[in-house]
Amino acid sequence: MDTNNNKMHVVFDLGGVVFRLDKMIAIQRFKEIGVTRVEEFLDDYAQKGIFGDLEAGKLTAEQYRDELSRIVGKTLTMEQLEYAWTGYAAELFQRNFDALRRLRREDFPVALLSNTNPFMMRWARSNEFDGNGHSLDDYFDRLYLSYEMRMMKPAPEIFKAMIEGEQTVPENILFIDDSARNCEAAAALGIKTLNPDNGGDWRPDVFSILGID
Repeated sequence: MDTNNNKMHVVFDLGGVVFRLDKMIAIQRFKEIGVTRVEEFLDDYAQKGIFGDLEAGKLTAEQYRDELSRIVGKTLTMEQLEYAWTGYAAELFQRNFDALRRLRREDFPVALLSNTNPFMMRWARSNEFDGNGHSLDDYFDRLYLSYEMRMMKPAPEIFKAMIEGEQTVPENILFIDDSARNCEAAAALGIKTLNPDNGGDWRPDVFSILGID
């Protein structure tokens, strides 16, 4: 079933793991563009209301823009919304990009599983992502994105879909997420998990688990 010589599949969360996330910067940016009650919708791990519907794939980017424009009483642009959402990406670490590349060089299958949305991905999948002309896609073999899959962590279904996509068994997957709730949901299915702090250096633990010097 696994075509990668039984190498452990390594699956990362995005915000909090690949980069340090900061909800307060995102809140500040949303307020700058006129979304004054944004605290009611934004969370560190799972959004609420139309923000959650966007990340769950229940609303398209355009439908979300139209609805949020109606709520705030003025037309918001796609560029403004991308600016606000990407406030979550507070700090990117070259050490993480180097580690992801090393894992792939050593033939570990590397994937991403993220609760995210089209505005974050418009930036992340562009050459502006890492500051060195590379997109998110350059660091991963596969991306499992909530809004495309129309399901969100910690629902068991999204982890089952990821397992199927990886074409391996749960015990052969290491999942790294800064949300304890998401790790608990993955572990309940037999997936090995690591729960680093937001922005923490996960490399020593990941390399140790994988047997990398």
